[in-house]
Amino acid sequence: MRHNKKFNHLSRKKGHRDAMLANMTVSLIMHKRIFTTLAKAKALRVYAEPIINRAKKDDTASRRVVFSYLQDKHAVSVLFNEIAQKIADRPGGYTRILKMGNRLGDNAKTCFIELVDYNEALLGEKKETAKKATRRSRRSSGKKAAAEAAPEAQAAE
Repeated sequence: MRHNKKFNHLSRKKGHRDAMLANMTVSLIMHKRIFTTLAKAKALRVYAEPIINRAKKDDTASRRVVFSYLQDKHAVSVLFNEIAQKIADRPGGYTRILKMGNRLGDNAKTCFIELVDYNEALLGEKKETAKKATRRSRRSSGKKAAAEAAPEAQAAE
């Protein structure tokens, strides 16, 4: 019976699965976005989010625990120096999964998994919509400027 065995084994043994998820977490930290299958992305989210959450508290113990999982000095420094600053006020949900469709070779469901605060395209769209909402018509400002300029021109004469 498989009572209380809730995670996906991904057709791999424990050592292979742990190494694969650690390598994928390092790639996610370094590149901020990776392309993989949906099953691996869901397993990666469960593996990576507690590690990313650990980076909020920057002390020696946290760094050693994260390094014990990732085994990559450069990824740990990027996580604690760059990513921890952006996620400091976020209560959770550090990753986003975007489904892309099926792969041609084996028809596997594929997706992007990315860090939420690092999606420049989505953040850029939000900034552009804010600019459009505050834009004012040129016509009304032109009338005001012409009305203000007229008394000044008469005073100068």
